Amino acid sequence: MKIFGLNALDAGIILLYIAVILWLGKRAQRRTKTTGDFFIAGRRLGKFYQFFLNFGHSTNADQAVAVAREVYRQGIGGMWIQYLVLFLTPFYWFTTAFYRRVRLVTIGDYYAERFQSNFLGAAFALFTLVMAVIGGGVGFMVAGKTVEALTPKPAELYTSAEKNSVAMFQEYQALKERLNRGLGAEEAARYEELDSRFKKGELRSFISYINPLAVYFTYGLIVSIYTMMGGFIAAAITDVIQGFLIVVFSIMLIPLGLSQIGGFAGLHARVPDFMFNLFGSVTTSEYAWYTILAMVLANLVSITASAPMMQTAGSAKNESAARFGMIIGMFFKRFLMIFWALAGLLAVGLFSGQLHDPDLIWGYMTLKLLFPGAVGLMLAGILAANMSTLSAASITYSALFIRNLYQPFVRPKTEGHLLNVGRAVIAATMLGGIGAAVFVGNLLDLFKYFISIPAVFGASIWLGFTWRRLTKWAVIVQIFVCFIIYAVIPNMFQTLDWARMNPAFLQETRPRTVEVRTKALLEDVQAGRARAVGEMIAKDHLIEPTAIFYEKVARVRPDDPDSPKIGIGRFEAEIWVLSWLGIDFRGFSKAQLVAVRFFFDALFPFVLLFLLSFVTRPVPARDLDRFFSKVHTPVQPTPEEDRLAVEAAMADPEKWRRNKIWPRSNWEIMKPGRDDVIGFGGTWILVGVIIVLLWLMVSIK
Repeated sequence: MKIFGLNALDAGIILLYIAVILWLGKRAQRRTKTTGDFFIAGRRLGKFYQFFLNFGHSTNADQAVAVAREVYRQGIGGMWIQYLVLFLTPFYWFTTAFYRRVRLVTIGDYYAERFQSNFLGAAFALFTLVMAVIGGGVGFMVAGKTVEALTPKPAELYTSAEKNSVAMFQEYQALKERLNRGLGAEEAARYEELDSRFKKGELRSFISYINPLAVYFTYGLIVSIYTMMGGFIAAAITDVIQGFLIVVFSIMLIPLGLSQIGGFAGLHARVPDFMFNLFGSVTTSEYAWYTILAMVLANLVSITASAPMMQTAGSAKNESAARFGMIIGMFFKRFLMIFWALAGLLAVGLFSGQLHDPDLIWGYMTLKLLFPGAVGLMLAGILAANMSTLSAASITYSALFIRNLYQPFVRPKTEGHLLNVGRAVIAATMLGGIGAAVFVGNLLDLFKYFISIPAVFGASIWLGFTWRRLTKWAVIVQIFVCFIIYAVIPNMFQTLDWARMNPAFLQETRPRTVEVRTKALLEDVQAGRARAVGEMIAKDHLIEPTAIFYEKVARVRPDDPDSPKIGIGRFEAEIWVLSWLGIDFRGFSKAQLVAVRFFFDALFPFVLLFLLSFVTRPVPARDLDRFFSKVHTPVQPTPEEDRLAVEAAMADPEKWRRNKIWPRSNWEIMKPGRDDVIGFGGTWILVGVIIVLLWLMVSIK
């Protein structure tokens, strides 16, 4: 028996999972009496819950899908769209301590206290709530697209329009496979038409029974109910079960995929050799080493602006629990990401060219490789991964609204009133996420958005914790300028016809044909290009033009070769600003364009903050001493001991100045202690271990 293409056993497993999660949310409600319980679990979570909370919050199914998607598109180098976070992990050793020691609830509170500005606190809260809508859209989109891939409609039930869409996709893939060997004039014109249709989303590899919108609303309702009942306590408890399901969904495709393809030997026989290059190919990949470096820097700036990190760290009963939970939870996620990348390689070998949308690859592999029961378990795991993130994040957004947008400007209310307002905010952010999922159809677009946009606030958080001279007005002006460049222009220009059809913005890079030295595949042997699988051969690889100022450029009417072109997707305002300096980007590769954008995102905010801080009035020394006395005071075992320690530190701020690396400077960087050396150094060793494991995975034959 099937329900909209889904086996009844699979549907039953999903319903059982949902029932358990709702039951746990109801139980957690009994322990949620105050806003402190609701927003930070009463600051009483130990290492066990901190591990699952950090692992669950940081591990989303959309990340697994994004990794598999990019590996499916361009090889193992594509995994860096997510795996670049590996190099950020050691820095969590310090950011977690910062967030726990300030003894605040939200990052909005940090801005209000560090810069004595409720306006900045409210600005961060408003910014984060907007980002919450986009971030929520990712989780909804993954759930919807996975269910869509698992519920294909039989071809005999297609409408005529659906049949035509699928037929054109199959024709497009056939022409694309022959592209490197050359197309005739008529075929080239047809390929250009179909390529434009593909970029505009008109081609489909299959049609689903399911309308994703129905999945979005059902999914959002479930997360809202258990989160609104139990708050952060519910998020922590449910993350334990969800953590185990995340592990299941991460690894269950691997053994069946390897069995079907013939093990690692079969994988290497079917997947081009260059797709096993860890850092991609400068000529064929969007992620060369310098691209990865640029994205790492942009993400390093952005990580401090992740709003849930303050509450996750703040919910820990002490620094040890906060740091342990953060570091171990994050590294366990990094380990699982190796399996996500392997799934992407298996997808290349088994299903290359079979999908119109690479976002569907995880669900498509599930449909093709798993059996009834296992499919339901996979879906439960994907739901668990997204729910664990959405629940913790939605509570963070609720706290930001209450503490930084509501209480500072509205007369204080009762605890019950504030809890009800917080629950309403959770429901509102869920609805906003559904809207984002409907509006944005591409996961990669959203991930690239997340890397750059938080840098608007991330730079001022890093400097705010480490440099006393950073001023309120420098932060206000920097946030305004960067927000215009990183968010307003990119979104506004993709909606205005004069910008989307402006010839100056429709420039593309020059096409090139490069020779790639690679090992022969089974298809090369069958075509007579090699004598045996694994023999080194030379192949011509055509690098097609790529848009410079937009994500894509396509013809308005794909069937008319004389039709004007139009820009599609995000407008790259950073590239546009740099073009004012006279830089000609037409000779750049896609990897170089991406690198330039993210280097700009990472460095430009700091340039503004330093320049502006030297010409604006600093925060009063008394307020700075009070703030940094807390930052430099370790959290004590009991609330009373902690209160006394903070009061003593505030009474003698000179004590901490003697422990600074540069005592007479404005830099608040302390001499590293034994725990810092062991913790920070040890995490870099773990980074090396993960890299070795990743290298072993792509080297096995």
